[in-house]
Amino acid sequence: MAGLKKESRRDGQVGRRPRASLLLRLAGRVTATAVALLVFTLIGVQFARVIGENVAMANELSGVNGDISALKARRVLQLRELHRLRDPEGAVPEIHDRLRLVRPNEAIIFVSPAPPASP
Repeated sequence: MAGLKKESRRDGQVGRRPRASLLLRLAGRVTATAVALLVFTLIGVQFARVIGENVAMANELSGVNGDISALKARRVLQLRELHRLRDPEGAVPEIHDRLRLVRPNEAIIFVSPAPPASP
């Protein structure tokens, strides 16, 4: 058998290694394998946790980017309205609707909605 080495004993006889040393070697290998598996498992768990956090942050970032684009669009609309209201001719419809004010020689006509059609 190639795997078993012969060794000399104190009494000068050549024989096989004792069974206890083979069991110790096997136990050492099993222990080393278990430790290696434990280390790789812990590394895998940490890697999975980091990946999960990255995915959550990416989702949050996309939501924030959506909010930013919505706020930019709202700002553009508000700036347009501000420029319109700064122009005296652009402010006239707002003055008529909200304040119910008219210029000289103007009149406001209120139109009520049409009554619903009866069956």
